[in-house]
Amino acid sequence: MNWDDPKIILAVARCGTVSGAAKQLNVQHSTVSRRVKSLEKQLGTNLLRRKNGAYELTRAGKKIEAAALKIEKEIAAIDGALVSDAVPMVGPLRVTTINSLASTILMPIFGAFSREYPEIDLHVMVSNDTVSLTNREADVAIRLSNAPPENMIGKRVVTIASTVYGSVEYLSRHRLSKSPLKWLGVSCCGFHKSWTKESSNATTHQFNCDDALLTLAALHEGMGVSYLPCFVGDADARLERYCKPDARHALGLWILSHPESKSNARLSVFRKFVADALKKEQRTLFPA
Repeated sequence: MNWDDPKIILAVARCGTVSGAAKQLNVQHSTVSRRVKSLEKQLGTNLLRRKNGAYELTRAGKKIEAAALKIEKEIAAIDGALVSDAVPMVGPLRVTTINSLASTILMPIFGAFSREYPEIDLHVMVSNDTVSLTNREADVAIRLSNAPPENMIGKRVVTIASTVYGSVEYLSRHRLSKSPLKWLGVSCCGFHKSWTKESSNATTHQFNCDDALLTLAALHEGMGVSYLPCFVGDADARLERYCKPDARHALGLWILSHPESKSNARLSVFRKFVADALKKEQRTLFPA
């Protein structure tokens, strides 16, 4: 068996979709489908079945997943062995990321890391660009992108889905009145700005903001609809989806650093810690 095949099955299991697995592995959708079918033919059994718009593993598929998890764990152990035990995990570590990630999915991970490595001083800086990393003002950047800067090194850890959300009350009124959707003018990032422009066909908006948490507050006030990452919108009881997530709006979550920092022991430990924690949340980050 090609050792890359269990990796593909594991990615589909985590994402629930072939397109999500393709994005996570940085390959074409057709490549994942072809490799899965080839492996099923080779083994003489189905590994995936479709249920409620997503893929789940068959009994045989779960055996492949278990094997892939063991392989992943062994590789991670090799990575960990490359960090010398003689290097003390002491000193500052500067992390830049975006507000909507830092204050939600990442904060428990930051907390767990600080408890595990109490002598590493974690400095988190909220920024929507990579200038601080390029200028060496930060050691590592955690970013949403499908095209990370070429002058940085890193990997795509998980895939994050987004869709349109509004307050429960607003969407209820909208359905009753059948009036056009009222869109918030959001410019917290280039993705949400362009998606809003594409969906709303409006050049001006009554309410405009450039921060994800302000967008969330405006949605709570019933001021309209906006795109949100599903892990933010789905966790908020005051909000509901207007539509299902579109694969076109899926983004990779990357952990990036400057090439000259790759030998930094503290950075290596942090990257692995965050990546491992995020992979456990893949189903939350990319729900059906």
